[in-house]
Amino acid sequence: MTPKLCIAQDPDADALLVESPLALLIGMLLDQQIQMEIAFKGPHKLYTRLGNKLDVHEIAEYDTEAFVELAVTPPAIHRYGGSMGKRVQVLCQFIVEQYDGDVAGIWTVGKPNGAEVFKRLKALPGFGEQKAKIFVALLGKQYGVKPAGWREAAGDYGVAGSRKSVADVTGVESLGEVRAYKKAAKAAAKG
Repeated sequence: MTPKLCIAQDPDADALLVESPLALLIGMLLDQQIQMEIAFKGPHKLYTRLGNKLDVHEIAEYDTEAFVELAVTPPAIHRYGGSMGKRVQVLCQFIVEQYDGDVAGIWTVGKPNGAEVFKRLKALPGFGEQKAKIFVALLGKQYGVKPAGWREAAGDYGVAGSRKSVADVTGVESLGEVRAYKKAAKAAAKG
């Protein structure tokens, strides 16, 4: 099954998210302190600046200053383009070191169950518990990666029909629903 993603709300950026596990992972890494569709456009910006390719080995080995320059070139990949550019490179270096550059190996090598996929994602630089749960849900709900126990590993983000995170964005309407949920949750937390 080939997924059809509408996370970035841009056909070229969304097509890259479908084709490239690295793009999807980078988008998730960037998804903080900016609108999610902007975060998930970030990988496509890097893709075009790297000559229409997004290669984990190339990014891992890139001169750090030069890579940061790619990240901050307008339009930047993130409102904090410099620090996030460094995080993208550190993530790629980790994937090269731990998974021999096989990004999808994070969720496929050894046929891991949902709990193991969550554990592997949580171990990635820039990923904490919440980001790992959301990514497990994104893999299961939209990417067709559904190891045993994935919904449990994703926690509340794995609930069918929910509108809580990027894992639930399938178009403009669901993006609005996710935004409304996040806004309400933020207001409740401020109490």
